[in-house]
Amino acid sequence: MTYDAAIIGGGVSGLATALALKSAGYSVVVLERQVRPGGNAISERLPGGFLMEHGPSTMPNGAPAATDLSAMLDLDRQRRDLGSGVRRRYLARDNELSGISTHPLGLLSSGYLSLTGRARLLAEMVIPRGGAGLGADETIAQFCTRRFGAEITERIFEPLVGGIYAGLASELSVTSLFPRLVAFERQHGSVTRGVLTNMLSGTRMPGRRLFSWQDGIGTLPKALTGVLGAAVRSGVAVRDVGRTAEGFRVDLGPDGRLGARAVVLATQPHVSAQLIEGLDPDAAEAAGSIPAPPLAVVYLGMERRQVDHPLDGLGFLSAPSEGRLANGAQFCSTMFPGRAPDGSASISVYFGGARAPDLALRPADELIAMAREELRDLVGMTGNPVVARVRHWPRGLPQYGLGHSRRVADIEAAGNRHPGLFMVGNYFRGPAVAACLEVAREQADAVSAFLGRHEDRGNSRHRTVMARN
Repeated sequence: MTYDAAIIGGGVSGLATALALKSAGYSVVVLERQVRPGGNAISERLPGGFLMEHGPSTMPNGAPAATDLSAMLDLDRQRRDLGSGVRRRYLARDNELSGISTHPLGLLSSGYLSLTGRARLLAEMVIPRGGAGLGADETIAQFCTRRFGAEITERIFEPLVGGIYAGLASELSVTSLFPRLVAFERQHGSVTRGVLTNMLSGTRMPGRRLFSWQDGIGTLPKALTGVLGAAVRSGVAVRDVGRTAEGFRVDLGPDGRLGARAVVLATQPHVSAQLIEGLDPDAAEAAGSIPAPPLAVVYLGMERRQVDHPLDGLGFLSAPSEGRLANGAQFCSTMFPGRAPDGSASISVYFGGARAPDLALRPADELIAMAREELRDLVGMTGNPVVARVRHWPRGLPQYGLGHSRRVADIEAAGNRHPGLFMVGNYFRGPAVAACLEVAREQADAVSAFLGRHEDRGNSRHRTVMARN
């Protein structure tokens, strides 16, 4: 059978792309190797009413593709905004948690930074531009040390990068992950000046408020799969993608072959590399060179009285210099209502990534013991948890190292060499679900335009790939 578009990979990126094309009237098929579509967006109700997020746990308010899709799928009634109990940011220092107010000036008024560090932060406005401001790629650590000083880099950006990207600020590209900071320096000569200028001009800054759904982020791929129906084929492993006179041939091994006028690779970069190795070796090499060190999530549910800490934040992060085993943790039951039964609390602790990849490969019982030790030290947890679960991710988040933008350009160039070949995923514009949805929407538009140029249907049908408010 031949389809207008074959989407290889049934994670959020692939499912969102497929829905956009199906809504536009094209015949699509989603080929997912796992039995359950959704990729790493897995939400699970555990005994007693606890909700565990195995992967991503939040969406930002104001992200157009995310909010549009929530409305399109009639999920807004299930939306849950960030809980009112989130009042502070916590960072580990000297074996205890230091609370920082969520107020914009909270960092300056807290005792987490030294007086010298706070003075250096204020002096950023007068530091001359250079480095990334002149067009050269830098690591996040290089850029932030140059702009804000070594203490801010070590105490703020290193834990932030470890918590959000499971990476090291000394290895990741500031241009690829924090392009707005680079743009502020380039345009205004100072990050602080750029932020203030935008605020005074009324320019919308990235939303600080987060949301999810009643039953977690897994609600999204579940809804997408339900709407796509028979277009989703799970438990099917794609072996190879090749060209034909009509478009592409997709080899499914024992499940046969199918044809498609366009193919969208919505898999992890190493899988995409394997699938197109024979078709486009250069793009395959670029995709295969993106590392994704292992990550482990340890979820603990306990009675609230077992924890001394007020848990009045998103969680905590830890700088590598602290020498702690965990990168950080989320206070799940504080973040959103309904994540733990009344009188209970839940916390997810994260291990591994680029900071300590071997830790993520430890057996579940060892990881649970390490998580309990971390929480005993930092939030005063006592006794045995009511629920303890571990999710091992042998391949975690893609690492946007120096030269990542060049690698992405090499990957995207495959579409020029092989018209009809497209790629989406968490290695293009950031690993967050919202970023993946933005890429999916743009690529769905591109696929639709390609198919429209090559079909003999005239111009009688107007297609809108995704509703935009």
